[in-house]
Amino acid sequence: MTETKKMALREAVNLAMTEEMRKDDAIFLMGEDVGIYGGDFGTSVGMFEEFGPERIKDTPISEAAIAGSAIGAAMTGLRPIVDVTFMDFLTIAMDAIVNQGAKNNYMLGGGVKTPVTFRVASGSGIGSAAQHSQTLEAWLTHIPGIKVVAPGDVNEAKGLLKSAIQDNNIVVFMEPKALYGKKAEVSLDPDFYIPLGKGDIKREGTDLTILSYGRMLERVLQAADEVAAQGISVEVVDPRTLMPLDKELIINSVKKTGKLMLVNDAYKTGGFIGEIAAMVTESEAFDYLDHPIVRLASEDVPVPYARVLEQAILPDVEKIKASIIKMVNKGN
Repeated sequence: MTETKKMALREAVNLAMTEEMRKDDAIFLMGEDVGIYGGDFGTSVGMFEEFGPERIKDTPISEAAIAGSAIGAAMTGLRPIVDVTFMDFLTIAMDAIVNQGAKNNYMLGGGVKTPVTFRVASGSGIGSAAQHSQTLEAWLTHIPGIKVVAPGDVNEAKGLLKSAIQDNNIVVFMEPKALYGKKAEVSLDPDFYIPLGKGDIKREGTDLTILSYGRMLERVLQAADEVAAQGISVEVVDPRTLMPLDKELIINSVKKTGKLMLVNDAYKTGGFIGEIAAMVTESEAFDYLDHPIVRLASEDVPVPYARVLEQAILPDVEKIKASIIKMVNKGN
């Protein structure tokens, strides 16, 4: 039986990086405050003491320079992990990521790999206001050559991050900042990997499929448990990675239940769950649907600083439950 230890998400992230760096000297961590300070969210505490300044590199406050340096280092054979801190800061680094890193392998005929893992603290929920609370996966999944990972489970975050670090492409690894303190049993097996592109059924059900990921996953699971008392059986699908997407898992679940709800905390307009909705309607699962696909997402407004307003724009358990009941009743 695999040994486990109860730890917070930030600790699971730390353990995943530490295990991979112990295995391969080409892996290093870079970013603002990752060294002695231990990372702005405490994800690299103790790593500077173990690996030293050559492999735990504090950088200037310039995301454009950080991303360019990481991609250049990867092209020469290294495997950088970049702590971008807030996901919003990727906007400053997008030229290097989108126009260089994502395209190197294609433009150079497969002769150059660009293995960079960009770790980003995503989403709202901790009062970080409009410039530090966004969930921008739709920008990234639009670009061929970028993989996007969005864990909502503490233990799985460890296995997925280890796979991301081993991948030979640009990978953006989303860490829900509101869950950094969430604790769960985490595998201590240094060879525990979860393959990218493989989703998971978090809860079996027959009446309705709900797909969610990241921070919203725990709210969906709670809502599904609570409506079970009313005799409603909800199946919860966690894609775990958004690009590549486990389309077969989603399609099979929709064919089984005949209904699909999509829940995330990104802006609704242009959000990635709209792409999933389109994929389902273009597949053989469309003929199995007996209710229009429903999307629950953040309101299309800048994330407010005031906590009561911040919570108001997001899907919560009660909103999810109300949508479940409405969908199931209309389908009967």
